Amino acid sequence: MAAYDKADLERRMAGAVEALKHDLSGLRTGRASTSLLDPVTVEVYGAQMPLNQVATVSVPEPRMISVQVWDKANVGPCDKAIRSAGLGLNPIVDGTTLRLPIPDLTEERRKELAKLAGKYAEDARIAARNVRRDGMDSLKTDEKKGLFGEDDRKKLETEVQKLTDKTIADLDAAATAKEKEILGK
Repeated sequence: MAAYDKADLERRMAGAVEALKHDLSGLRTGRASTSLLDPVTVEVYGAQMPLNQVATVSVPEPRMISVQVWDKANVGPCDKAIRSAGLGLNPIVDGTTLRLPIPDLTEERRKELAKLAGKYAEDARIAARNVRRDGMDSLKTDEKKGLFGEDDRKKLETEVQKLTDKTIADLDAAATAKEKEILGK
């Protein structure tokens, strides 16, 4: 049985692009949105959980996000997770509710968000390179098993590299578009 599966590599590379687009959609430039908090994970009950699994996230006003924590013991960890997520949001604790005023987009805030978009893009590029490495490793394994020769392996490695290059170009294009949107260029 061959370990190399081109369709699986394509699916995983496309997954990296979709994950980046999802992360970038959480970086809003003007209005409050519940998707802003999608990347936030909270350590509760001995595990890392997405914020929306321990609280209700809503947008009561255009420039305010409200997080209603279900368990009073989790208010502190939720507050800490939001502050440390690098989103530039400072929660105001009101009982079991966290209110997150969305700051005006100053030049400094725009640069901060652009930097965060770049971090998301780099994480996605790393994921794509990891998929490439897995594909190359499976090709070498198949060659050792005698499923094909060195020439075929090199030809398939070229295909994997082309797929990786295309994926990284897609990632860069998505990140650049979001950075331009954030910086208002």
